[in-house]
Amino acid sequence: MPLNRNWLISLLACTGIWTVGLPADGQALIPYTPQLDSEQLDEQGLFLLQEAIELLQFGEYEPALSRAKLATQLAPQRFQTWFILGNLYLQEEEIEKSIETLKQAQSLAPDEAQIAFSLGNAYLRNGDYEAAKGELEKGLSLAPDVPAALFDLGNVHLMLQEEQAAIAAYEKAVKLEASFWPAINNIGLVKYEQGDVAGAIVEWEAALEIDEEQPEPKLALAVALYSQGDTEKAFDLAATAMLSDSRYADLEFLKENLWGSNLLKDTQTLLSTPQMQAIIAELPPPVEQ
Repeated sequence: MPLNRNWLISLLACTGIWTVGLPADGQALIPYTPQLDSEQLDEQGLFLLQEAIELLQFGEYEPALSRAKLATQLAPQRFQTWFILGNLYLQEEEIEKSIETLKQAQSLAPDEAQIAFSLGNAYLRNGDYEAAKGELEKGLSLAPDVPAALFDLGNVHLMLQEEQAAIAAYEKAVKLEASFWPAINNIGLVKYEQGDVAGAIVEWEAALEIDEEQPEPKLALAVALYSQGDTEKAFDLAATAMLSDSRYADLEFLKENLWGSNLLKDTQTLLSTPQMQAIIAELPPPVEQ
């Protein structure tokens, strides 16, 4: 599953940080206020942060980022300002800035699970899997029932070739949220690499039962079926997957999304067929998600 902006929304929803506890008697932010004391600055910083969070919910990342930056200046002792800013940097793929900012948040609130989860995700994206594992396990020791964090931990285990631990993390995520198809999909990825093609097919079919439009389990299922000789259904599924998202015709994109060597090799075999090459030649340019 691609790592994208839905990750932050999922995490914030799970950890309950959509609101930051604004003062009940606070006034609306005004453009200019002379001689503000530290309490007023802190209050206005929180109002800006709340605006940033609301903008986040509507996908307005650039204005949310500018407000979050100002919020850290007005309320630098509030971990929430650094936490939101760090996550916005993460969404903009400014990974080093994200890690530095989230560490600042963690220094203010070392026992906040959501900070550890975000740091774990940042380290995962940065390729520092041991650091990611440590942060995610720390966060889960504080808040054990967060599916998005368990999914990230499963991905870390997968990158560290700890396959059974990866499956266990994914299965726990699904137990907490039965409709969490990305975890089901990734169980299929692990099983395929283990040589359990039939088991992988079951997982990808289950993922598609939850959301039949998702291209990733659709293409993975196509590859598995092609390897078993069901070419007609494989061609149909693969074509549908790539037409809905042309990035799935790119092996590098699939590798970034944790497809293993066995699955990639078999995917290349499928995509190299004349039928698939004809479809790939007509695909539109990828659209950034």
